[in-house]
Amino acid sequence: MPVWSATVVRTDDGALGVGGCDVRALAAEYGTPVYVVDEADFRARAAGFRDHFAAAFGRHGAHCDVFYASKALLSSQIAGWVLDEGLGIDVASGGELELALRGGAPGARITLHGNNKSDAELIRALEVGVGRIVVDSMTEIGVLDALAAAAGVVAPVLIRVTTGVHAGGHEYIATSHEDQKFGLSLATGAALDALRAVHASPHLELLGIHTHIGSQILSIGAFKDSAERMLRLRADFAAETGFEMPEVDLGGGYAIAYTPESESMDVEKASLEIADVVAQGVDAAGGGWPHISIEPGRGIAGPAGMTLYTVGVTKNVSLEEGGQRQYVAVDGGMSDNMRTITYGAEYTAAIASRVSSAPPVLSRVVGKHCESGDILVRDVQLPSDIARGDLLAVPATGAYGRVMASNYNSVLRPAVVGVRDGKSRVLIRRDTLADLLDWDVL
Repeated sequence: MPVWSATVVRTDDGALGVGGCDVRALAAEYGTPVYVVDEADFRARAAGFRDHFAAAFGRHGAHCDVFYASKALLSSQIAGWVLDEGLGIDVASGGELELALRGGAPGARITLHGNNKSDAELIRALEVGVGRIVVDSMTEIGVLDALAAAAGVVAPVLIRVTTGVHAGGHEYIATSHEDQKFGLSLATGAALDALRAVHASPHLELLGIHTHIGSQILSIGAFKDSAERMLRLRADFAAETGFEMPEVDLGGGYAIAYTPESESMDVEKASLEIADVVAQGVDAAGGGWPHISIEPGRGIAGPAGMTLYTVGVTKNVSLEEGGQRQYVAVDGGMSDNMRTITYGAEYTAAIASRVSSAPPVLSRVVGKHCESGDILVRDVQLPSDIARGDLLAVPATGAYGRVMASNYNSVLRPAVVGVRDGKSRVLIRRDTLADLLDWDVL
């Protein structure tokens, strides 16, 4: 079951099990929809990135740190898993920063991102001793310089560089082309100007450079091109100033499989090839090795999660080109998974509470919202006898499900439940009607 987390099985009576827990029992205890995270799978993927990249760079006598990109999925307990596995945590807002801290992360193991950080977020980062603040503009350099001076501290800085390497799927998740909101351009010289400004300030410590070229990337060539350009920038700056930046962060974006037909990035192969190209870049540019960092998020959280739904209405619809499509409506929808409607993402699904001998038919899984675009799975073969009350599972929803969830149509956001060794526990509780009414001011 390549798109499912490692512990997913069919039980003797045909239901799905995950983490040693029967999905029917999970649905009964926590309700549906519910996000289910396979803790053992999550931890194994985190450890895989840690070990593969350590081994790959270790062949060159170099070191590589892994920072979990918490925008994929974060709670204080998940932060604890990440720290247990030896990873740092990458945050992109004040809220994510507080969750990481609540999960036990020391400031030194946190990287703060964001293209438009508030003064309050930067002040808090300085207060807790965040280890790396990734600055995104000349405006931010000036603001951070003043805040650090007022606090009597030196702020540790990485400059986010737009390398011009195009990678990833949908245009909204490709983040290294020129015409977008992130970073400082390598091509126009803006990145070099930012490096000079940070290096000249007594209140800012220039740790190095950072880039992130996109998400859901399958091409190792894109990572190679980006690494080469970053190393050349590092060498050029060293030649100009005599200062060799100690760190290069190559970002993340490693693709996962969402359907049986789709591909995922081979992490071990990627680590070896990226380490080799960095070695070539270091040799070509001269100087010493930088400390390398990477930032996988989706690649750890995505495959570790599934969403359980309860089927409501089913109906068959005639297609203009002939034939029929079975529509399967569930008790969630675009409010708990925005990726299909936002990015045209493809998913698969399976009946989870039983097995069926009925013939499979072309089906579309849809939600309960007042939008015709409220589609969770565009095309999937499901049993023709699927019916009201059946449980349906959608795999690979561990990343960007709960963190992008909304209360559209005043629905309640689902809980996130962790499972391991036959036990389950709530990681993020479900919204309640009391929450909804408390938010409303009379």
